[in-house]
Amino acid sequence: MPVTDEAQVRALIRRAPAHPRVVSSGASVAPLALLGLVDDELDTYRLNIINASPGVPVRAGVEHETVFIGPGVRGLPGLRYTPCRLSLVPYLFDSTFAPDIVLAHVSPPRNGRVSLGIEVMTMVAAIESARARGALVLGQVNAAMPYTFGDGELDVTDFDALYESDLPLALPDLPTVDPSPDFVRIGELTAARVADGATLQLGIGAAPDATLPGLAARRHLGIWSEMFSDGVLRLERAGALDSRRDIVGSFVVGSAELYEWMHLNPRVVMRRTEVVNNPGVIARQPQLTSINTALQIDLLGQANASRVRGRVYSGFGGQTDFIVGALHSRGGQALMALRSIHPKTGTSTIVPRLEEPVTSFQHSAVITEQGVAEVFGHPEAEQRHNLIEHAAHPDARPLLREAARELVGV
Repeated sequence: MPVTDEAQVRALIRRAPAHPRVVSSGASVAPLALLGLVDDELDTYRLNIINASPGVPVRAGVEHETVFIGPGVRGLPGLRYTPCRLSLVPYLFDSTFAPDIVLAHVSPPRNGRVSLGIEVMTMVAAIESARARGALVLGQVNAAMPYTFGDGELDVTDFDALYESDLPLALPDLPTVDPSPDFVRIGELTAARVADGATLQLGIGAAPDATLPGLAARRHLGIWSEMFSDGVLRLERAGALDSRRDIVGSFVVGSAELYEWMHLNPRVVMRRTEVVNNPGVIARQPQLTSINTALQIDLLGQANASRVRGRVYSGFGGQTDFIVGALHSRGGQALMALRSIHPKTGTSTIVPRLEEPVTSFQHSAVITEQGVAEVFGHPEAEQRHNLIEHAAHPDARPLLREAARELVGV
């Protein structure tokens, strides 16, 4: 497929049906050049992006829909949020999310193929659905996109047009490890539970970042993670990762240095969401240790990781998939790591009962700077006791003990 000029791409876009659904790569790889052409040519359309970044079209006539709300659309009036576990999202492209146009951000062609690079996730399924339906598939070719191996390698013939635009990949403002003793302690407690040979799911955030120093001394670790960031590169350079195992992810958010390391790296294998987030496949990974966080955890062991004051902040993401998979993995564990107090509000993150919808539950343990509360496999009364006495902030414990007495019989 030859690279197509702008006029040809615009002509293809104008053939779309009225008010089409446009499915696009998201996060730090939203194909902004192609999105700009779509926005120029179409008066109205539905825009479906996971974790939309700032810069995506936002105006009257653009109807946003997503399963995971990103900063580019958070708080928009009329935003259509569809609750869904990430592992199941690809199946929506054959039903309620059927695409009319797919926009993918890809690497330059190599031996007749391009790569989805740092974001494979649900885009393979979207492209397959579009091809089966005769819908339009466009690729934004970017010399800055690393060529990664795995499910994101696609023939150039899978695209109706490839459009060159070497805009810099949007490098995020990566969070740094909180220097406070709270996160240092959380990281130490979390890392202490990870054994040599374990398989890690590590996301972005202060808690996973704080865990990394304690993991550098481990050996033969594996990575099977929905996403990963620069922490994986640090573990690789520390000799903590097993050189005989592929580093498996579905999307990556990190630095230019990380992307350079990933380019044509045979050890990095990017898989589609249906594989990486499949709880059954996750369960086959040895000692799968899932490290996630939450906004609140209640005395029934339920976590809210997606809503703030009644409004959806993000979405399920892959937390539910990995918690289930980790608990079924031989020697696996699902860890929730968070501060015991919200620093901005001074309120406890351990609460009597969630008032928000539940994101996940039945974790192996909840870890705060106060300690480790064992949860899985313990009776409800012991779970409540452990959460109050080992995870909650001391200032919150009296009210939580009173609430626990009221929960008896629930």
